[in-house]
Amino acid sequence: MTTTGDPGRTIPTRRVSFAETLEGLPRHYAADGDLIVSHLMAALSAVFPDGEEFFVRSVRRFRDQITDPVLRRQVAGFIGQESVHGREHRVLNDRLAELGYPTKRVERITEIGLKFRERVLSPKSNLAATAALEHFTATLAEMLMTDEEVRASVGHPAIQHLFLWHALEESEHKAVAFDVYRAVGGTERMRVWTMKALRVGFIVGITVQMVLSLAFDRATYRRGNLRASWQRFRGSPVMGRAMWDRLREYDRRGFHPDDRDTTALIEEWRASLFGDEGVLRANLAHSAA
Repeated sequence: MTTTGDPGRTIPTRRVSFAETLEGLPRHYAADGDLIVSHLMAALSAVFPDGEEFFVRSVRRFRDQITDPVLRRQVAGFIGQESVHGREHRVLNDRLAELGYPTKRVERITEIGLKFRERVLSPKSNLAATAALEHFTATLAEMLMTDEEVRASVGHPAIQHLFLWHALEESEHKAVAFDVYRAVGGTERMRVWTMKALRVGFIVGITVQMVLSLAFDRATYRRGNLRASWQRFRGSPVMGRAMWDRLREYDRRGFHPDDRDTTALIEEWRASLFGDEGVLRANLAHSAA
């Protein structure tokens, strides 16, 4: 099978830069200086650069096997977008490291872990992992773009804008790795069981990373600070049942990322971020379809 989920999908590579806007980032940048959200966003950013490079390698490995010109063009867009994501999250991670977050240490651990995975598992298994993790990012992206409460909790405009740009592009290319996996004969069994393992592993990994990061933050030990942050966080949509149910949709036989239509949402945020009055036009150096 070499057909794509949506032949009309366009995946532009936007050359953006957030370095200048991140210069004045405070230590606890989430809304109201929230402790847990600040560390959660740092934990996610820390795994993105090497994770994105892993995604690119996993998809590129099969590019020559794709005969559908539409899917080949979408693969090129996927690689372009993911490459810029990795670059900009490294910029953010550098700034977070200056503020005391262990982002650079996590980058090194992530790189070692993913390269080990590539050595011991098959290319198709790594492609299955990429498709599964792309569902994670697409789920988080849709939540960020649709839920004003989640966006407000992110806090500092530079962080909010960077993650919204990332969310938009994750939504634009959410089906590419999946379509490549299906096109090269990936099985439903491997697809589903890879997600079952990663769904637990990813959440546990991010949680452990957050706990260790919080343990070395003096603000964690100020009386009532962590408790108040936890009370707010456990009531957030990120901790809700709907989030878990969305992730489990991937297990359904015959699932496809385009089963959940986000076309209107993508168009809304393309206009909001990069339209004539888009808030990120100033960050945009060059755009190519």
